[in-house]
Amino acid sequence: MRALISVSDKRGILDFSKLLLSLGCEIISTGGTSEYLTKNKIPVVDISEITSFPEILGGRVKTLHPKIHGGILAKRNKNLHVKEMNELGIVGIDIVVNNLYPFQQTISDRDVLFQEALENIDIGGPAMTRAAAKNFEDVLIIVDPEDYDNVGKILINGKVDYKLRCYLASKAFRHTAFYDTLVANFLSNTDTNLKFPNYLTSGWELEKIPRYGENPHQKSAVYKSPNETGGIVNAEKLHGIEMSYLNYFDADAAWISCNLFDEQCVSIIKHGNPCGLSVNDDQTEAYKRAVKSDPISAFGGIVGFNKEVTESTANEMRDHFIDVIVAPSYEKNALEIFKKRKRTRILQVSQNKLSNLMFRSISGGILVQEFDPNNDSSENWDVVTKKKPNKKIFDDLKFSWKISSLIKSNAIVVAKDRTILGMGAGQPNRLNSVKLATSSSEKNYYQDSVLASDAFFPFPDNLIFAREKGIKSFIQPGGSIKDQEIINVANELGLIMVFTHTRHFLH
Repeated sequence: MRALISVSDKRGILDFSKLLLSLGCEIISTGGTSEYLTKNKIPVVDISEITSFPEILGGRVKTLHPKIHGGILAKRNKNLHVKEMNELGIVGIDIVVNNLYPFQQTISDRDVLFQEALENIDIGGPAMTRAAAKNFEDVLIIVDPEDYDNVGKILINGKVDYKLRCYLASKAFRHTAFYDTLVANFLSNTDTNLKFPNYLTSGWELEKIPRYGENPHQKSAVYKSPNETGGIVNAEKLHGIEMSYLNYFDADAAWISCNLFDEQCVSIIKHGNPCGLSVNDDQTEAYKRAVKSDPISAFGGIVGFNKEVTESTANEMRDHFIDVIVAPSYEKNALEIFKKRKRTRILQVSQNKLSNLMFRSISGGILVQEFDPNNDSSENWDVVTKKKPNKKIFDDLKFSWKISSLIKSNAIVVAKDRTILGMGAGQPNRLNSVKLATSSSEKNYYQDSVLASDAFFPFPDNLIFAREKGIKSFIQPGGSIKDQEIINVANELGLIMVFTHTRHFLH
């Protein structure tokens, strides 16, 4: 039995090599792996002794040789293959242990030189791994150090069965596919025009297996983006029970929504929508206002902060049932208060660079689009009514407009003092969303508030209904064939209306 070992990740390779030796296996190795094994008293045959050819081009060419790939790819049950091997002096290789140059680690350094990254693109390793995986019926391929123990026990006890060989081969092809995707994505970043290539590949690493998905009968998994250290997937859980699938989903919405603002912001999420959100210089006051937006929905919600959570805010939250709290940091005493909760997950999150693209699965494929950057400039907006907003109203209009992009369409946001008063989400018609957003029975609750609509008003009934609730200022994209009719009604009612000329549908 012969094994070819060439690994960048050297975890566990010494013990596995010793086990192979104990089974009478001859070990062939290359470059740094050969030196490492020899240094640790593992006898190896250098690759150049097999090929009768030295490593060349600074190590770029080592294993790309007929005596290596012939030994891996030859079918032992084909007489022609065996005959050619004997004639050419090729000896079969039965086990290949390989993982690739640390390209992912190399490009995780944002300042890495382009040429340095190129030199860390493995060529011989993927070729050797793919060859062994193709011939998995005769050659055992191992790319993951986590498999050494299991494979070792099976080798000691007897023959590796077909099912395990097939599984290891599948794992090997995923290993090289992930690697190639990293390289392709790295190189595509140098061409800003290559946004939607003809062939789109994605590489993700398994992070966690939650107990279930959206419902108990659905299995789920959480994957992380390679070389990304921020965001919810990479958050540090400081306290609480394990995160569920929906916890991740809602925690992400909380983190993204509160970080839309540079000022102190508190966001409360329920089922992916901000049911409460407030911007205020006083964090505790912002939290109180966010809860007041919709106290019923806030129960069992996810709370997001964009600044360090203070002890004062933590005290204010004592009697509120909260599933998850996300923040960039916590005052020591605030964290101690939160740790008295048995179940609430406390996450510490760092900022991440958002991907340019978002993916959604549909039957038979996926939909791909750019993320909505939500960076509208008010300089491009038009006040289309005779009545104009003062600074306070305009600030509330800007606030509500930002929030409307975070709520499922048809989205309506009613706000005052940079705090959500009500919202309507996911309704098949816009008037229903307006009614939901203005459902409070408290007298004068909506007086002097503003209303944002993520898309144009198709009919003036939306304005008329909202005006009856005390709302006098509106912001919407415009673009309807009835725009002039809407503007005329607004002027007749003495309302303020701003057109942004940008739509923010979210489905």
